[in-house]
Amino acid sequence: MSEAASRSPRRAPVERQRDPERTKKQLLEAAKDEFGAKGYAAARVSEIAAKAGVNKQLISYYFGGKEGLYNALTATMYDDYVAATDPDKPFAEVVRYFVRSGIRDHALAKLFLWENLTDGAPDAVGVEGQREFLQRQVEYVRARQAAGDFPADLDPAFLLVIFMAASSAALALPRVVRAVSGQDPASAEFAEAYGEQLARLVGHLADPGKR
Repeated sequence: MSEAASRSPRRAPVERQRDPERTKKQLLEAAKDEFGAKGYAAARVSEIAAKAGVNKQLISYYFGGKEGLYNALTATMYDDYVAATDPDKPFAEVVRYFVRSGIRDHALAKLFLWENLTDGAPDAVGVEGQREFLQRQVEYVRARQAAGDFPADLDPAFLLVIFMAASSAALALPRVVRAVSGQDPASAEFAEAYGEQLARLVGHLADPGKR
């Protein structure tokens, strides 16, 4: 038997070999916090592994390294966001969802902002994944426009940008939120009140001819 044929198959480090799904989930949760707090470039795989309580080698074993871990995390995020934008769901409901989710899960929302703040950086990652996700979101807005949520003279792409920016206000402008509203931008109370105001704004944009 040749040396190559006699080699044992690649194995995960022993301490996590029995529960790979749990290990991957722990790594993704830790990665969400690390990437959300620091962005991709400044995040450290050693910190992610330490927060997850696992061997650093498992990041390479399960995800192929730092970039693979990041891509797995953002893919999960985009899948959740796409699931929330069913074409039959009114835009006002989706706006409420994004406001609530951004406040409920700060780390993921910050990760999305980091991707845009570092746009054009030499080591920028996730560009294609985000572009594909956003194109699907534009199609959702276009479908809701056809259903009467918006007048025909408004551009779906610009509408998406406007409401994505508005939905991110608690994260992007926390000091402004505190100053003008007197509320904690990280609180559930603010999420409910602000989400309701955005939903009402969407309602005022509805095409009168299709109500």
